[in-house]
Amino acid sequence: MAYLVVLILDCVETCLDVIRAWEEAGVSGITILESTGMGRLRAVLQDDLPLMPSMRDVLAGRELHHRTLLTVVRDEETMDRVIAATQQTVGDLNQPNTGLLFVTPVVRVLGLERKG
Repeated sequence: MAYLVVLILDCVETCLDVIRAWEEAGVSGITILESTGMGRLRAVLQDDLPLMPSMRDVLAGRELHHRTLLTVVRDEETMDRVIAATQQTVGDLNQPNTGLLFVTPVVRVLGLERKG
């Protein structure tokens, strides 16, 4: 069975290290998204801001972003290697300021086995 592995990475500086670790663990493709969590957004919105700032203005002014990495792996063994590689790179995910990783089964996947 295939699995979707999602990592919301707190420290953007470790993103390239995580990507390398995932590749060494057997991942063939990774999608990377810039994301923002509500905790960081709330902290900024509580600061002194102009009366009607746009969300774009708020987000552009400060580093509020996480990186969200997504990959589909073919089997449980690869999933376990990815999780271990992630924690070796960013530390214990049960500690603050590391990130959040979750895995969900994928019922069907097309395009994972590309030819040529």
